[in-house]
Amino acid sequence: MSVHNVHERVLAARAAEVGALIDTLSGPGDRLWPRRAWPAMVFDRPLGIGASGGHGPVRYTVAGYVPGASVRFAFRAPRGFHGFHEFTVHAVDEERTVLRHVLAMDVRGPARVNWPLVFRPLHDALLEDALDRAESALTGTVRSPARWSPYVRLLRALIRLARRPR
Repeated sequence: MSVHNVHERVLAARAAEVGALIDTLSGPGDRLWPRRAWPAMVFDRPLGIGASGGHGPVRYTVAGYVPGASVRFAFRAPRGFHGFHEFTVHAVDEERTVLRHVLAMDVRGPARVNWPLVFRPLHDALLEDALDRAESALTGTVRSPARWSPYVRLLRALIRLARRPR
């Protein structure tokens, strides 16, 4: 099964300002990843080609990085995820820029079930939170904040329960 998942937002900012957000990923001053509500993006070294890490159970390696413009991550886990996800910057004009996240992968084995039932709803919610964070960082406000669906809230509650010490 092929997956092509896109999240994007037009931001009232110059391309260089939006690109600077990408450059902060996984660092101590990360202004893009919504790590207060989601597992932090962590790498074994600063953001750059070859850095290895991920967030939660999702593991990847930085396969491409153009500072201020894009970063691509190649999946290593979970099992059955074969492809990449990336953030890219696209100038609309001098004052508006699109921040885009694309996930493109083939799913095999258990991922044929766990992608649509678990990972996709959580991924979609996380990405919308990241775009809210970008908008807030660049404009000081979020025009239309993302809201988690009841299903996402249920999944997050089940994950918390499963992680509780017994």
